Amino acid sequence: MTLTARPIDQYAPLRDGAVVDASVTDTITADVAVIGSGMGGSTLAHALRDSGLDVLVVERGKFLPREPENSMPEEMHINGRYKTAEPWFDARTGKPFQPGTYYWVGGNTKFYGASLPRFRKEDFDEIVHHDGTSPAWPFGYDELEPFYIEAERLFQVHGTPDEDPTEPPRSAPYPHPPLAHEPTIERFADSLKKQGLHPFHTPNGMNLDTEAQRRAATAADGTPVESDVKSEAENRVLRPALESKNVRLLIEAKITRLITSADGRTVVAAEAELHGRTIRIEANQFVVSAGAVNTAAVLLRSATDHHPHGLGNSSGLLGRNYMVHNSTFFIGIDPRRRNTTAWQKTLGMNDWYTAGPDTEYPLGNLQMLGKLQAAMIKNARPMIPMWALKMATDRSLDIYLTTEDLPRLDNQVTVTGDKINVRWRPNNVEPHRELVSRVTKAVRRAGYPIVLTQRMGIETNSHMCGTAVAGTDPARSVLDARCRSHDVDNLWVVDGSFFPSSAALNPALTIAANALRVAPDIAAAAR
Repeated sequence: MTLTARPIDQYAPLRDGAVVDASVTDTITADVAVIGSGMGGSTLAHALRDSGLDVLVVERGKFLPREPENSMPEEMHINGRYKTAEPWFDARTGKPFQPGTYYWVGGNTKFYGASLPRFRKEDFDEIVHHDGTSPAWPFGYDELEPFYIEAERLFQVHGTPDEDPTEPPRSAPYPHPPLAHEPTIERFADSLKKQGLHPFHTPNGMNLDTEAQRRAATAADGTPVESDVKSEAENRVLRPALESKNVRLLIEAKITRLITSADGRTVVAAEAELHGRTIRIEANQFVVSAGAVNTAAVLLRSATDHHPHGLGNSSGLLGRNYMVHNSTFFIGIDPRRRNTTAWQKTLGMNDWYTAGPDTEYPLGNLQMLGKLQAAMIKNARPMIPMWALKMATDRSLDIYLTTEDLPRLDNQVTVTGDKINVRWRPNNVEPHRELVSRVTKAVRRAGYPIVLTQRMGIETNSHMCGTAVAGTDPARSVLDARCRSHDVDNLWVVDGSFFPSSAALNPALTIAANALRVAPDIAAAAR
């Protein structure tokens, strides 16, 4: 295969000592140990960089290389070049599946499409849905709003507050103007408006100033990029944090368990596997941010006599209430016209996000995908030849539809030795079917007579959340409102595990904003 000739924007070297050399010691100490370098962990490290505390970020993966293969869909989706996660197991069937999670510095943000919306103000309140009630959060939108502002600044979010009727109140404008629609998407937006709908320029962390940048980033919704145009955890918050002598990074270290004091009230150390050795990490405060499944798995594996069902699990809710959204890949095809859009992920629509005159219950969100290419869907349609898939994707309008997944006790993460088991039965499905039906009508009216859809299953978990729910009642939550364990004084969780509900929007910005919100509490506790 001939690699694309394209300049690769390599990172500047990190300062000496930023990456820990663990080959010379079996014990590493810090004031704050942050387990996981994804959106939550890296944003927290950035927030603590000037605190005077010794902050250690522990990541089980390595640095993902910047190389021409980054933006080649066939390398990502067919050859599995960047696949690192071990199989998980469907607890309902016992069968293994390959999860959509990746162990690299920066976590899953290396592969996301940088969609960075805020949750709606109503998402923090109790909401009645078709299949039940979405619970209120232990803090409201207004408390998080200043930290949304800061997160949007850190991740260089492009957007406008003037188009989406559901846009929540904000105390400052977006830091950057919205990314412009390309002609095909502009035509689609015009058609939606003529149908009485309200498409908007979606908040996004891609910095695409030129046509060449857009072409280079066409596959970036699902692949890494070999330049700095995508705002993700490594380039926007972790590397700037590592410029401070107070922040260090340990890579290729998989945390296997947390060790508590004799009375079980505090964590005294974490054990990690590193190149066939077991090392010990000692800290004053421990923050777990490994993703909703792995965070639950680490805490469940840390069971002791004081915590027989998992660390910090007196409520019995650790690993439960697992949520991942009801999602559908939606493709509209106009066989008469090619879609030459380079970066398609500029349009969203929330007309049916909340209940209204023509919507008894909330249905969810519409957002564009970056731009599907044949290699991206080959695994889903293995019997169709690549030339036919290319013919379809060259003419397709590509959409991602999301409906809220409600917390259920029996949707759960468990562990059996080294195995991770996920039990997930979709709920609130009828509103999702209605969302797909309404979007089908709108897309056909816009000139795309052929519609193909693919419901996402258990392996699609990029929006996972809920497994260590935050709340005010220790009997009904794992964490308090500041994301601190009710049971263990120096244990915190700052990934999506704390979410009481999933909303129907991408969770990344909310995870980042919350990490900024609780950072002062963690710093105060460490002192």
